[in-house]
Amino acid sequence: MSVVPPLDVYAVYVAAAVALILTPGPDTVFVLAQGAGGGRRAGASAGLGVATGVLGHTLAVSLGLAALLRASPTAFTLLQYAGAAYLCYLGVQTLRGAGGGIEVDPADAADGDAAGTPFRQGATVNLLNPKVAIFFLAFLPGFAGDGGAPRLAFLGVTYAVLAAVYLGAVGTLAGRVRSVFESPRATRALRYVSGVAVVGLGVLVVAGAGTSH
Repeated sequence: MSVVPPLDVYAVYVAAAVALILTPGPDTVFVLAQGAGGGRRAGASAGLGVATGVLGHTLAVSLGLAALLRASPTAFTLLQYAGAAYLCYLGVQTLRGAGGGIEVDPADAADGDAAGTPFRQGATVNLLNPKVAIFFLAFLPGFAGDGGAPRLAFLGVTYAVLAAVYLGAVGTLAGRVRSVFESPRATRALRYVSGVAVVGLGVLVVAGAGTSH
């Protein structure tokens, strides 16, 4: 059995995936906040991190772990709270950096922080969102047919690549906007906005905790 689905099915899948990726959601807001607060490199790295998280969810679906998560409301809720706590932690850390009076060099403002940190944050934020796992559990099998786990993995990789391209561009664009504001005061203001946005995401996740749809 071929890993790649029939071309007509795959074309429909790609179109549906692109439409879903372009729909603004928590991942997009997070990447925007990272780009605005840390620069182009940080934004692009956060987008790649989110896409890596998608690969993790794809693996979970392929191995059946997402089905177990859906069957356990307690585990689902605990994972939601863990994700919300992590988002709030990231937002508070960003706000602390904005309020520390640190002078920011314009060159650093354009490039952002070390690329690894936003990458890990993006991957963790995505992986700690159980609704993403449930989404892939519902979305991927409809296009996999009888291709089994290999085809599920192929479709998930396709989604991750598309997400990486789009979110990487979003993060880079946000970073370019940030580079326009070269003064330390403007940079701190952008960090405040970024921190508040990420904390707000955490609060929204807490508000939705306990629901699987």
